[in-house]
Amino acid sequence: MAEHELDATVLDDLYEVIESRRGADPESSHTAKLFERGVPKIAQKVGEEAVEALIEAVRGKKKKLAAESADLLYHLLVLWAACDVKPERVWQALAERKGSSGLTEKARRKKQ
Repeated sequence: MAEHELDATVLDDLYEVIESRRGADPESSHTAKLFERGVPKIAQKVGEEAVEALIEAVRGKKKKLAAESADLLYHLLVLWAACDVKPERVWQALAERKGSSGLTEKARRKKQ
């Protein structure tokens, strides 16, 4: 992974690495193995990692929560890549919500 500061650009860097592993040998790359298994398996992994992060949050284990959150973000980025969703699309969706109430955003999505 490219050198980076400790900020959100690490997610963009990680996405680039994930994309570079598409088509790699599944025997030597966990990411390539996930791509080979397809969206259902990747989605399952996202769910598993989310549950593990939640468990550590409830336990109050900050260090373990950070580690499980990193696993969750990695698998979520693999899912985005497998579904051809670029991080910029997600960043844009977040930017569009900036300054609006969460309740307003939720009501807007229900109307769609």
